[in-house]
Amino acid sequence: MNDTPHLDDDSPADRARAARRDAAVAAAVRQGLVTAEQPVAGLLDTAALRESAGALHAAFEEVTAPGQQVLHAFAVKAAPLVPVLRLLDELGLGCEVASPGESALARAAGVAPRRTVLDSPAKTAEELREALRLGVAINVDNPQELDRLDSLRGELPSGHPLPPVGLRINPQLGAGSIDAMSTATATSKFGVALADEGARDWVLDACRQRPWLNRLHVHTGSQGIPLPLMAEGVAAVYALAEEVNAAAGHQQITGIDIGGGLPVNFASDRTDPTFAQYARLLRERTPGLFDGRYALVTEFGRSLAAKAGTTLARVEYVKSAGGRAIAVTHAGAQTAVRTVFAPESWPLRIDAYDSAGLRKHEPDLAQDVAGPCCFAGDLVARDRSMPALAADDLVALLDTGAYYFSNPFSYNSLPRPAVYGYTADEAGTVRFATVRPAQSTAELVAESGGSCTNALTAL
Repeated sequence: MNDTPHLDDDSPADRARAARRDAAVAAAVRQGLVTAEQPVAGLLDTAALRESAGALHAAFEEVTAPGQQVLHAFAVKAAPLVPVLRLLDELGLGCEVASPGESALARAAGVAPRRTVLDSPAKTAEELREALRLGVAINVDNPQELDRLDSLRGELPSGHPLPPVGLRINPQLGAGSIDAMSTATATSKFGVALADEGARDWVLDACRQRPWLNRLHVHTGSQGIPLPLMAEGVAAVYALAEEVNAAAGHQQITGIDIGGGLPVNFASDRTDPTFAQYARLLRERTPGLFDGRYALVTEFGRSLAAKAGTTLARVEYVKSAGGRAIAVTHAGAQTAVRTVFAPESWPLRIDAYDSAGLRKHEPDLAQDVAGPCCFAGDLVARDRSMPALAADDLVALLDTGAYYFSNPFSYNSLPRPAVYGYTADEAGTVRFATVRPAQSTAELVAESGGSCTNALTAL
């Protein structure tokens, strides 16, 4: 993998983001955010988040009809951090939530229920009840859940308005390059499998019996899904919406939730593909989606936040085994779980900095970059050619603003790292704000049953 910080086809915005990152690493060292006592931290570029949100809005404003309603709902699972959700809310993004915890985070960030969408293949009755009461949009996953919603509607006070309710559709188009990220396979656990025998007729009948069922939802997959496959999934659900409306004799389906899933380029600083490229492909493939008849919802996550994030960790030791140099750092499976367990699917670029936080330029050396967890496979890079690392140097895991430091893995009871947002001006002045404090040892003990010490001995 190429660890060159800039490629010739990077945009000015991409290069500026990389320059801010370098400034933030040096400032994090100077300001004591990464130390021997706190050897790993997440850094989040707020300007990059603002740029991503702006690019998303602009991309769909370009293709939608004047006045067409569009809600961009950020996938909370990508970065479940209340200050991040709050910032995105101010930038005009709502939240897509898939658990009671994510719902609570959205509420804590001040995101309005009407700008929140509930997705999950395992919604409890209480989750559905709460969404109905608050006015949170619901995407129903399966026939049993729809039956449950029928019953819960009867609990609402007379005249209580229903939020938008949609059916999640699996168009069964096949997998991308990462099976675990493909949600539109023939046997996916998500949604109504549209090509299964009788499924299409069931959808039409379900909508006929429920005039309040007014949305369809599709999410073909995430990282590893090519744009044409994503667009094909949206086209399939648009065609289904047209079929439902024709059968009803009026526009019963008034909204289409096209999900998220825009992949991220982890190979360079370049943003590719872009929201604009995807929006234009959708308009070319399904022009009727943008003629103003349908309200649109998107659920992007990784593509909004990934390139805003850097995981910064100290190198504790450097050793050799079998002729291979190994840098033992404090960033491993506990913060980069996908990269450690599925490195072919989730490779990361890694930049090397010296103990002062300045980029290293020594001749490259093939080396492993290991984490602190007690199993042999805890490696974030294998045989990677990069500047030779030494004890007290720093490694930066790039493009980790989504699904990395904000989704820790509690192996070896390693504490959750602090996350800091930052801004950096053209003069290199960097300001930080705490997004999430580092987990203390006391908090870790409490989380692990510290208040129940004698629970088993007393049985």
